[in-house]
Amino acid sequence: MGDRRESPILAIDQLPESRRAILVALKQRGPSTIAQFAEILGLTGEAVRQQLLQLQRDGWVETRMSRRGEPARTGRPATTYRLSQSGDHLFPKHYAELNVLMIDTVAGEFGEGAVVKMLERLADERVAAVEPSVRGLPLGEKVAAMKSWYLADDPFMDPGADDNGWRLVERNCPFLSTALRRPMLCSITVNALSRVLGNRVVREEKFQNGDGRCIFRVLEDEPVDAATYPFQLESKVTP
Repeated sequence: MGDRRESPILAIDQLPESRRAILVALKQRGPSTIAQFAEILGLTGEAVRQQLLQLQRDGWVETRMSRRGEPARTGRPATTYRLSQSGDHLFPKHYAELNVLMIDTVAGEFGEGAVVKMLERLADERVAAVEPSVRGLPLGEKVAAMKSWYLADDPFMDPGADDNGWRLVERNCPFLSTALRRPMLCSITVNALSRVLGNRVVREEKFQNGDGRCIFRVLEDEPVDAATYPFQLESKVTP
């Protein structure tokens, strides 16, 4: 929470019509060859090939050669194209609704304390995955390493410093749809960053407040112990 499956997701309607048609055909029919696409879409084989090459470069489709056990062919094995995991995510999903339902169900069945415990466990796992790799580094180097907090070398996460000290500017929250509806989810990141960096972290700007980004401020005069720092729900959205 870096590879292509974690890349920022485009809405399929933003893609050019011919590429969108190929993706829709893949979604509806499954893996297909260039000849099959040409017949379905009424395009030349070369036109289809060019579009598929671009879709491959973008990471939306994958290829595979015919395997043993499939119908025999003369000449070179046919190449089939299929949606990659990233390509499949171009189509509507309802993960946020499921996440919200799960959070609300846990709260309804076992109380809010159970939700807090669940979030605490998720923060613990995040700290365990990241903290050892930056342990002992100067604070500035730790902050710089947080550029890969969500995915490797995230182009939408900017670590750095300003007149008030170290900060992280996040412009693409991968959990935004859920976090907008259940802001307590952000307590995971605030707590885990505090423990990984060794200083308390607060959010100065928040997507939930309409800021269009989150700014995580590192409070250099408030050191914390990763092993003993308690998990707490973040304060209310509006300061």
